[in-house]
Amino acid sequence: MTVETFQGATRPYAEVIGDPIAHSKSPVIHSFWLAALGIDAEYRATHVTSDDLAAFFAQRAADPHWRGCNITVPHKVEAMAHVGDPGNVRGSIGAINTVFRLEDRTLAGTNTDAAGFWAPIADMELADRPVTVIGAGGAARAILWALSRVGVGLVTVLNRNPLKAAALLSSFGLKGQALPLGPAAPAAALLVNATSLGMVGQPPLTLDLSALPKDAVVYDIVYAPLETPLLAAARARDLDIVDGLEMLIGQAAVAFAILFGQDPPRDRDAELRALLTA
Repeated sequence: MTVETFQGATRPYAEVIGDPIAHSKSPVIHSFWLAALGIDAEYRATHVTSDDLAAFFAQRAADPHWRGCNITVPHKVEAMAHVGDPGNVRGSIGAINTVFRLEDRTLAGTNTDAAGFWAPIADMELADRPVTVIGAGGAARAILWALSRVGVGLVTVLNRNPLKAAALLSSFGLKGQALPLGPAAPAAALLVNATSLGMVGQPPLTLDLSALPKDAVVYDIVYAPLETPLLAAARARDLDIVDGLEMLIGQAAVAFAILFGQDPPRDRDAELRALLTA
């Protein structure tokens, strides 16, 4: 299969790749910031399958207009095999979500998911408190890495493959347990859905949240739809929630600075959120 080219590329551009990709809001976010800052560049979404990853990066590496890309499911781990890793992301988080050019024009990968995940809950006291993370993919890796830096208590990872989840806990030096995803969430101060469950076109994530304490926070990285079944259940219990746009905009801001060399105007986040939810 031939990788789709960027027709008429005569100025800098970047993109987000994934499979599927039609749901991505990244083009709206980056295009909003580009226009706000008056940067003459473009940002779009490109459907790339796993079989086409190698061809995609080879083609884009040869395109002088290409500034880099963001990566969404399911390529965050596999993409590491096709780009450089000067920051040893492979040995830390173990997944990338942003590819950019180095000064020598070679491609390198990094991860902005960890920063994006942490920003909305930076003021939350999680030291020695229990946390539950659902999933063991690329996003879960970034989230677990971030949690390992703040001294959380026992971490429960719920996943279809508990052995994979247990390996992740061990790799990040976290203490806890890996369990199959069941009908109820265990008691935790923070519950994070790091899967695509609940996303448009995917099965819903429906959990009994009765074991969560009244001060628990429920965080869902899914942003299409913004009100997922998990967040609706949390609202019904009057729990604090963090929706997927928080992490999406946070990680995008770090990536934008990498790809376009300027910090985005975060003072316009309210306007951006209104645009994304219109």
